[in-house]
Amino acid sequence: MTTQLNVFGDELVPCSYDPLTGYYRDGCCKLDEHDHGSHVICAKVTQAFLDFSLKRGNDLITPRPEYRFAGLVAGDRWCLCALRWKEAYEAGVAPPVILECTNQKALEFVSLAQLQQAH
Repeated sequence: MTTQLNVFGDELVPCSYDPLTGYYRDGCCKLDEHDHGSHVICAKVTQAFLDFSLKRGNDLITPRPEYRFAGLVAGDRWCLCALRWKEAYEAGVAPPVILECTNQKALEFVSLAQLQQAH
């Protein structure tokens, strides 16, 4: 996999190793053609976002060991799907973004200004 860049055009910084995040569970918000959800936005999840996501049918709280997923709690960093983050942003519940850990591919879905507003 080639080097991936963050929203500033610098090398992508890991988002979280505990919990271990990323489409490849490597700690980074990297993607390739297999990641159809575009898990590219590194965010510090809030309870409001977790509740919103659950209501939208995406349970990020319940552990799913078969996917190496321990379940999230408020304060965890996680690589979010760009469109789910955008949906939460439009609903006023987007979690704060860690910009240096957010893949520049996120800019295909949302603007840097939107990401910075949630910073």
